[in-house]
Amino acid sequence: MKDIKVSVKDLSVYYGTNKALNAITMDIPDKKVTAFIGPSGCGKSTFLRTLNRMNDLIENVKVEGGVFIDDVNIYQKNIDVVNLRKRVGMIFQKSNPFSKSIYENIAYGPRINGMTQKKKLDEIVETSLKQAAIWDEVKDRLNNSAMGLSGGQQQRICIARTLAVNPDIILMDEPASALDPISTAKIEELIHGLKKYYTIIIVTHNMQQAARTSDLTAFFYLGELVEMDKTRSIFTNPAKKQTEDYISGRFG
Repeated sequence: MKDIKVSVKDLSVYYGTNKALNAITMDIPDKKVTAFIGPSGCGKSTFLRTLNRMNDLIENVKVEGGVFIDDVNIYQKNIDVVNLRKRVGMIFQKSNPFSKSIYENIAYGPRINGMTQKKKLDEIVETSLKQAAIWDEVKDRLNNSAMGLSGGQQQRICIARTLAVNPDIILMDEPASALDPISTAKIEELIHGLKKYYTIIIVTHNMQQAARTSDLTAFFYLGELVEMDKTRSIFTNPAKKQTEDYISGRFG
C-alpha cells in the first residue's frame, strides 16, 4: 500500500526470558502522526525502539517477526544499521544536546556523513533550525554552547539535529514530558508542522497530547497492542473496553 510507511508483522521482543512485546502487527501511514499510549511498562517505548533497532544496544534482547520500512525488512542480515538510524531519527525524553556550540550540534550529522562545504553546512544549519522553529531564538548566538539554552529550546535543538541528516521518520519518546506547558505547546505545534514532511511516531503518557497531536493512536497494555484506530475514534468511541477504561482513567 503506497501510503503505508512502516509495516510491522508479528513482532515479539524478549529481554532474556521476559517477553516484553507479544506478536504486534500494525501499519503506520506516511506523513501522519501516530501516537502510542498505555500505562508505564506496557511496551510502547520498547516497540518504538524496534523501529530503528535501538534495542540492538541492549544485552540479551531477541526480536522475532518483521519491521518493514518502505517494504524492506530492517531486521534482515544485510541492513546497514547506521544508515537506518539516519533515516529513522529519534528524539528522547530528556533533551541531549552535545556540549558544543548550537551550530556544531546541527552540523554534526552532516559532517559525519561527509559534508565539508561551509556554505552548504550553513544552509543545512539554518534550514534545520527554521524547521524546528528555533532559528529566530538562536540565530545571533550560533557559536554559543547549546547547553546554555532552556530545556524546551534544547529539545528543539535536538529535533533540528535530527532533521539535519534528512530522515524519513522521526521517533519521539515522551518528547515533552520534562518540559513546562509553554515549551510543551511549542513542541506540539512543531510536530503538527513537521508531519507535512515526515512520518512521526510519538510515545506519550499524556492522553491530551495524543489527542491534540496525532492522527492515529495505538493503545498498548502488558506487551499487547489492544487496538489502533484514528485518534478521534479511540478517544470518543473505542472498540475495546480496556481502551475505554484506560482513557477514562479507571486504571493506568
